[in-house]
Amino acid sequence: MLGYATIGAKDLDRACAFYDALLAEIGAKQLMGMDRIKFYGTGMDAAMLAICVPYDEQDQHCGNGTMIAIPGGNREGVDKLYAKAIELGAADEGEPGERNPVFYGAYVRDLDGNKLCFYEMKVG
Repeated sequence: MLGYATIGAKDLDRACAFYDALLAEIGAKQLMGMDRIKFYGTGMDAAMLAICVPYDEQDQHCGNGTMIAIPGGNREGVDKLYAKAIELGAADEGEPGERNPVFYGAYVRDLDGNKLCFYEMKVG
């Protein structure tokens, strides 16, 4: 259902260094890109995350209520992604923990203030 989601960056090189290291934790990498946008994922046939300098050349702003959720695979994976993000300079928005009986999540803000969630969701 989701092809890709795009978030803005003030400094593309800095953002790429952050996402190169963070997303490597789950086997994702930069798959393609141009001068102002880079696409990350595990394959061209799966959902991707794009990091870009805004097309209108105006300042990057985080969307109020916008959040990108990245599956951690399991609780240990969530914890690992959260720790890596913090190590890379992300700001804590909620340490890893059970939010309800089927959802375990952790929240950070990347270097540009974009909100990320790392999660594990149990099904039925």
